[in-house]
Amino acid sequence: MLGVLIFITSKLNILYTYPASILPGKLTLLQAAAPIATPNVVIYLLVIFVLLLMAFIVSGAEVAFFSLNYKDLNALKTRQNTSGKLITKLLEKPRSLLASLQIAGVLLSLAFIMVTSYLITQMEDLQTVPVVSFVVRIAIILFVLLFCGQVLPRVWAAQNNIRFATYFAWFVSLIHATLEPVSDFYVSISESIEARFFHRGSGAVNYQEIDQAIEMSVDPTASQEEKNILKGILKFGNITVKQIMHTRLDVSGIEYDDTFDIVVKRVADLHYSRLPVYKGNLDNIVGVIHTKDLLPHLDKGKNFDWHTVMRQPFFVHGHKLIEDLLSEFQSRRMHFAVVVDEFGGTSGIVTLEDIVEEVIGDIKDEFDEEEFNYSKVDSNTYVFEGKTMLNDVCRIMNIAPDTFEVVKGESDSIGGLILELAGKFPEENSVISHDGYDFTVLEVSKMRIQKVQVTIRQNVDDEK
Repeated sequence: MLGVLIFITSKLNILYTYPASILPGKLTLLQAAAPIATPNVVIYLLVIFVLLLMAFIVSGAEVAFFSLNYKDLNALKTRQNTSGKLITKLLEKPRSLLASLQIAGVLLSLAFIMVTSYLITQMEDLQTVPVVSFVVRIAIILFVLLFCGQVLPRVWAAQNNIRFATYFAWFVSLIHATLEPVSDFYVSISESIEARFFHRGSGAVNYQEIDQAIEMSVDPTASQEEKNILKGILKFGNITVKQIMHTRLDVSGIEYDDTFDIVVKRVADLHYSRLPVYKGNLDNIVGVIHTKDLLPHLDKGKNFDWHTVMRQPFFVHGHKLIEDLLSEFQSRRMHFAVVVDEFGGTSGIVTLEDIVEEVIGDIKDEFDEEEFNYSKVDSNTYVFEGKTMLNDVCRIMNIAPDTFEVVKGESDSIGGLILELAGKFPEENSVISHDGYDFTVLEVSKMRIQKVQVTIRQNVDDEK
């Protein structure tokens, strides 16, 4: 595209500067009688510099804005400055922003080529040698525009994406505001073409189809465990902390005011390597105790101040992706986080082991109790604990993870899903039906749904 623009512009300038080449004899006298005025070189150079600077910003912004990852955007949001807000707002419509930057880049390149070509053409030493003028023009424009308008800004923006985006957010916002109507028009045309000819839907990922593709494409000698690991890796990027955490009801902790001997006894009874420390209740977690930190002090008696070995808690939100949490665990060298809700209350806890298990499956150690997780009655009937997370239910039943997304509300367990569907607390043996699934409440205790039987109706299973 750049080469085509240079070639066309150069040809136009040659024809404009040397009209006698078209009509020799008739226009020679006119050209001699009306010599071309010498341009103001300073003004032209200033215009060229401004155009090149704008091309530099636009080209670099395209790289800087679209290389910002989840962490970078979070960092910009926490700064609460104008640039950060502008960047996040611009990236709400990424395709429109990209179109604006590309349109601006083409227009600026065209303007730079025309002005530079015209200035070179007017140089008296080159007017008498058209071929040399054309070659010099091409060489200068290609070098300056490609190096200063493409290579240099893109390399610098890639290495300093946050700084570049922050510095020039206002300029990019101005460009986008000017070209947004045109950009939206081209984006709509592009989306229509994609939908019509390439059939690229914008729907959610069909995990069931992914699972089937893995089953058909992997090495026939691969074990089921290897296939499950591959499935876990593919789904890993879309799982949130809330989907894998241990809920508040399953969290055990240590009271801040407990004496050292009570703490040691509780750690020995629970067999956990890390425990949250709270004041009053679990909504006020003030620290985390590591079992290994207590071992050197076991002989110091109940008067030992165990708070001196307590570590600071790490809090995360339930909607955080476990992929990002894993990166934070690695950078902080931590294995344990407290999950909080939008009100600051404790929703549960999540560990590094929970994240790893999403890829390789359950990890059992010598202290893990054999708990009831689920039982498979037949190919269409399963029995789950009420606290079983919905993503685990979907994985075990081999159905899409978003099967109950529309109706689950704020619940994340199958017991919570039943409460949402029933609209009240159900009695034992009551059956709630939804979209081809029958949920039978098998056991209720202390206002909690303990066991649930899920049946996939045969006609639904056939459709799948």
